Amino acid sequence: MKAYYTDIFVLPLPPEHRFPMMKYKLLRERLISEGIMQADELIVPEAATDEDILRCHTPEYLHKLMSGTLSRKEETRIGFPWTPQMVERSRRSSGATIRAAMSALKDGTSANLAGGTHHAGRDFGAGFSVFCDAAIAARSLQNRGLVEKVLVVDCDVHQGNGTADICNGDASIFTFSIHGEKNYPFRKIDGDLDIGLADGTSDEDYLTTLQVGLERVLSVFDPDLAIYQSGADPFIGDRLGKLSLTKAGLTARDQLVLRMLRNEHIPVAVTMGGGYASDVHDVVDIHFETIKIAKSFCAAE
Repeated sequence: MKAYYTDIFVLPLPPEHRFPMMKYKLLRERLISEGIMQADELIVPEAATDEDILRCHTPEYLHKLMSGTLSRKEETRIGFPWTPQMVERSRRSSGATIRAAMSALKDGTSANLAGGTHHAGRDFGAGFSVFCDAAIAARSLQNRGLVEKVLVVDCDVHQGNGTADICNGDASIFTFSIHGEKNYPFRKIDGDLDIGLADGTSDEDYLTTLQVGLERVLSVFDPDLAIYQSGADPFIGDRLGKLSLTKAGLTARDQLVLRMLRNEHIPVAVTMGGGYASDVHDVVDIHFETIKIAKSFCAAE
């Protein structure tokens, strides 16, 4: 299995933003140290091109990012200060999801060790999301003639409002989000199927609801590719999550999603999504298990 990483593109960030960004480098290092991934399976991706981005985002928004002319309000909404490095890393993260999707078509599963920037809409960034990598990857592969229909399965604790904003009205991309109903974003943009969960939802109820949702999706939509945004933030120890899944529950979630999709012979590109536990190693543990499970499905092909 191939996985794509962008942690070498370091952002000049204020101290409050540096801690959650540590997880990407720590995840890659742990995958290598524990022998889950070999160094030659980990690849730095090409950046998403303007053409890739403009299939999903407006020219005006891209121009503001490239020229550094976002307003203070727009920059605050994204959550990162604008820098050229921020734009480059965001391009690389979207490029990583494109490459992971292409690799999944060959190998069954693949991963972006970052990604999941699902709050960026057509003409805005938000919630630490600059470009919507899942939508960009879906349309990039469609444009290449590699796939026709793409399913986005979003299990991040926050609803995928940006993905919905971009993909609504496009019958070739189905967006399914299962998330905390009372969590960010507080003005949600409904996708094709949204399941909002009550604060404190725990393993058993979550897994039952997720399975029913996936069964419903797969009964009406037959994709050529799935992009799975896993998310470490439904974890009970997440500072921004409000749900109560254990690490074992999150492992069961990943197994459920990947098993159901691969049983239907659907290639899956996995992205990481959010994770904001007080101990960054809890976040790394969860993402590590996600990649380990994805690789096990790839090896079983």
